[in-house]
Amino acid sequence: MKKLFLLAALSGLVYFTQAQQLKTPTASPRQELKQEFGLSNVEVSYSRPAKKNRNIMGELVPYGKVWRTGANAATTITFGEEITFGGKKVAAGKYGLLTIPGANEWTVILSKQTNVTSPAAYKESEDVVRVTAPTNELPFSLESFTISFDAILPSSMQLVIGWDRTVVLVPITTDITSKVSAQISQLEGKEGFPYFQAASFYLDNNKDLNKALTWFQKAAAQDPKAYWVLYQKAQCEAKLGRKKEAIASASKSKELAATAQNEDYVALNNKLISSLN
Repeated sequence: MKKLFLLAALSGLVYFTQAQQLKTPTASPRQELKQEFGLSNVEVSYSRPAKKNRNIMGELVPYGKVWRTGANAATTITFGEEITFGGKKVAAGKYGLLTIPGANEWTVILSKQTNVTSPAAYKESEDVVRVTAPTNELPFSLESFTISFDAILPSSMQLVIGWDRTVVLVPITTDITSKVSAQISQLEGKEGFPYFQAASFYLDNNKDLNKALTWFQKAAAQDPKAYWVLYQKAQCEAKLGRKKEAIASASKSKELAATAQNEDYVALNNKLISSLN
């Protein structure tokens, strides 16, 4: 009798263990986003529920109530450096990303709480910032709830939150000019100074163009066959109003690019030369 009981217990344990190993697809799959931005990264972790022929905004996602901005687990956003979120400064760190949807605008919340999975768990006292964003109607329907980034530039981009035919955009910016300028000041005059990178930064940000030109000249001297350096040097000369020098630099860059079979730079130099004639 004891043996029968033991065998039955073991059989039950085997069945339970096998059942525990069953894996099925997640109804609202998790997505992890990592976007390089500024001098670091922005990361988002959220779940993506599907529309499934349901009415979304105002019904499945009610208006005027805190939403975890996804399904299942909490939605979080992590900034690798200080940024400005919807016009408000936010320190580097990890935050809960919550929203209060409305018909015409949403309130987007960054919270110290990173584990809010239901409205009851949310505490307004833990808010870091609140910003409002107008709703935009899409000409098509998004089947899966989506968070993404768009209009990504060195110091600005947009956080995009959308589902069904509704999308909201929150601007994110960061101050890279002062940070990179500080790095350049620390490195200037030292061995191995990155002449091309520093000059390109000055050119792109309309800083001291004469200093940028000096750095481009030194970068070109280090690698005389670097057609990309000569192209940027020509751009700098053009901005300084030195047309003859710019045409000469662009012509040399074009010649080197053709030798290297880089048609993209051949075309860029042709366009620059044409604009200067």
